[in-house]
Amino acid sequence: MLSKKIILTGSFGVGKTSLFNRYINQEFSDKYLTTIGVKVNKKIVNIDGNEISLLIWDIAGEVSQDKVPASYFLGASGIVYVTDLSRPITFKNLESDYFFLKELLPSGVIKVVANKKDLVTPDQIDAIAKELTRPWDYTTSAKTGENVENLFIDMARSLLV
Repeated sequence: MLSKKIILTGSFGVGKTSLFNRYINQEFSDKYLTTIGVKVNKKIVNIDGNEISLLIWDIAGEVSQDKVPASYFLGASGIVYVTDLSRPITFKNLESDYFFLKELLPSGVIKVVANKKDLVTPDQIDAIAKELTRPWDYTTSAKTGENVENLFIDMARSLLV
């Protein structure tokens, strides 16, 4: 069986752990708990007859070099970079973080996710999108589950190539 390591990263409070819990356990909690260090779990998915074990790492904190050990990214095949639609400030470092992650993982797949879709209107989403030079790949809601499964299935499919 093929095994792929995926890192969830992004600013504090964007919903990385909530996405992790929604995908792995189909659970959601409104309680904010800061991730300390790293939380790892796996899920086996079947993509076009291929079984893939996704080792999903929910890492604490920011992307920047001084806050997250680069060693967390070793052996990763994919990165899910999470932002928060209800806090547009979380898009501030998207461009620089994206290029930093591409340097860390040149052949890796990076999916940019705008989370907390349930907290904003379509007009607010459109306004944020117009301001960005690097668009997101998915809008998700860990609370409702919208697009969470699609995100990880798409990531798994991209890692088969």
